[in-house]
Amino acid sequence: MAATEKQRGRTRLIGGPGILLVWLYGVMVVGAVSRSAVQIATEFDKAPLAYSLSAVAGLVYGFITYSLVRGGETARKAALVCCAAELAGVLTVGTWTLADPSAFPDATVWSDYGMGYLFIPVLLPVTAMFWLRRSRTATQ
Repeated sequence: MAATEKQRGRTRLIGGPGILLVWLYGVMVVGAVSRSAVQIATEFDKAPLAYSLSAVAGLVYGFITYSLVRGGETARKAALVCCAAELAGVLTVGTWTLADPSAFPDATVWSDYGMGYLFIPVLLPVTAMFWLRRSRTATQ
């Protein structure tokens, strides 16, 4: 007989609104990774910083998606740290692109606080951090 999530010590993180978070992060993984892969492969010399930052964003999104699906307290903490780092990146790059547009000849996923992605890059980590903090208190 298979052990349940509780017996293995893993709390599900993708129940309720968590399913929507996994779906949105999954979409962002595909968008950021595919966009940056094409840009790095075809025109890296045009805007290496922007394309590299988009690739990093895709990796961060992928790790958060994996952590949410994996579940458990360790994965929840790791996802929470990554979401905080993601938010710091969005705010830093968003402010940088507004203050010095010439530093980014082409947009990143986080440019202008994610305006090219309907501001999902700035809203998603805030929502995810709220959900992850709430999921901790709900299981205690």
